[in-house]
Amino acid sequence: MSIHRHQINRRTVLAGALSVAAAGTLAACGSSDKGSGKSSGPVKLSYWSWAPGMEKVAAIWNKKNPDITVTVSKQASGGEMISKLITAKKAGNAPDLIQVEYQSLPTLVSNDVLADIAKYAKDAKSHFSDGIWGMVTLGSDALYAVPQDSGPLMFYYREDLFKKHNLKVPTTWDEFAETARAAKKAAPDAFLTTFSSQDSGLFAGLAQQAGAKWWTVDADGKWTVDIASDATDKVAGFWGGLVEEGVIDNQPMYTPAWNNALNKGTHLAWVSAVWAPGVLVSSAPDTKGKWRMAPLPQWSAGENVTGSWGGSSTGVSTDSKNAEAAAKFIKWLNTDTEALAALVKESGIYPAATEAQSGSVLATPAFFPNQKDFYATAAKISATTVASAWGPNVQTAYDAFTDSFGKATKAKKKTKFLSAVGDMQSQTFADMKKQGFKVTEG
Repeated sequence: MSIHRHQINRRTVLAGALSVAAAGTLAACGSSDKGSGKSSGPVKLSYWSWAPGMEKVAAIWNKKNPDITVTVSKQASGGEMISKLITAKKAGNAPDLIQVEYQSLPTLVSNDVLADIAKYAKDAKSHFSDGIWGMVTLGSDALYAVPQDSGPLMFYYREDLFKKHNLKVPTTWDEFAETARAAKKAAPDAFLTTFSSQDSGLFAGLAQQAGAKWWTVDADGKWTVDIASDATDKVAGFWGGLVEEGVIDNQPMYTPAWNNALNKGTHLAWVSAVWAPGVLVSSAPDTKGKWRMAPLPQWSAGENVTGSWGGSSTGVSTDSKNAEAAAKFIKWLNTDTEALAALVKESGIYPAATEAQSGSVLATPAFFPNQKDFYATAAKISATTVASAWGPNVQTAYDAFTDSFGKATKAKKKTKFLSAVGDMQSQTFADMKKQGFKVTEG
């Protein structure tokens, strides 16, 4: 099934947060491209990106490719940029190149903002794991972007405190629960970690690891919303049970209190992504050299999969008159050795390209001097990332998560965690139905 031929009979409009609005039909492959995608003379490409230092990376390309020059325009990330892109598309002046978070791809595809560049860039597939590549194809024969960076989930723990309290690094979620109980018994004033109702992306990644596919679409363009699946319920019930038991904290992350808990060791671990060392530098500066990273616990012994939290890609807009030249730059940006090294240095990303996830491109994080194999381990974990299944109204689901799980964490009741999943399901489904999607529930 080719997603660009059959799915998403909608366009979305964003007003602050993402919400789906006016109707439209997603064009067939290349139908919205201006001209043939080629130019007979020098090409000038505009690139909207929020990544720091991207203009320095583009300058390397420009010096080597004077016939195809790229000008970077710094933008805000998240919903603000998506709204601006859709507005630009309506006016017919979207930029040639776009940095896109993976979860935003369906929204932009449904609004005919992103072009299918498979005929120009599908040969880049060999540079990426299947799971990461699946995020930019949306499970179809089309290609809406080339992966740039990724955020595989991992388990971080205080090595010194685990040794002090004789705690086991968990390899399964059952072991994780036992470690949480043992930590609480050994240090009554501490918790193994917290469940944050402010971090929908982390919860989505954990559900992804468990096998959840929150959105799917068939060959006739009919969507299925299946947030309240057995897999999601398993994740919500697991964390809700530990919060109710009192062995996992119920406070949000990225607050002064959370920073203090990490810095003083009253939180002994953190389920996070590969970019966590950069957060710890500012959140827990006194703990340098005391942390280690390990693979995410598995639901069954012997399994080896992880979810993701964050990451972005680079796409070409349907307004671009130079799609082929734009795709050429995208492939260079996200697969060339020099470009990847520059992205790491200037933008601080964790590359999605597998060849750049270890070796000389990435140095051991300064905050983890005790784990010289940090990126070698991260590369192995990244290769096990399962493809996510996003839909055109992700923000609706995320907003429902924040509201309902916020109430559940305050209540500290497992049943509330499970009903919160139901709230996400019903609100997401109702939103899609209201806006005219062909949609059913899983």
